[in-house]
Amino acid sequence: MTEISSAAQNPQSYLAAERTFLAWIRTGLALMGFGFVVARFGLFLREAQRFIHAGSAESSVFSLWSGTGLVLLGVVVLVVSVVRYRDNILRLQRGDMPQTSPSRVAMGTAVVLAVLGLAIAGYLLYFR
Repeated sequence: MTEISSAAQNPQSYLAAERTFLAWIRTGLALMGFGFVVARFGLFLREAQRFIHAGSAESSVFSLWSGTGLVLLGVVVLVVSVVRYRDNILRLQRGDMPQTSPSRVAMGTAVVLAVLGLAIAGYLLYFR
């Protein structure tokens, strides 16, 4: 009879992995939803400007690209979270502990969002 490690027998490890996975799903969905809002907000501003000035409105390329970027970032977060979750579950089944080093995905997502936040803040200050 083979001995199963305590990590594989402990349901708390599986539940923790699932909670983490669900948190990443929420993050990905929030990024995609916010990206959609940012992209459509540019369309709203363009139409409002056209209505107020009764002429041609400027294109809102920045909001379209930043919103699309957020949607794509959300998709990447979802795909990477599935891969990491699967890897963690397989490690738990083998009796290995999941990787405990800092998450490159989390840090990368935070850096990209910080840069995008600075770009949006600059845009808002410049075009007030």
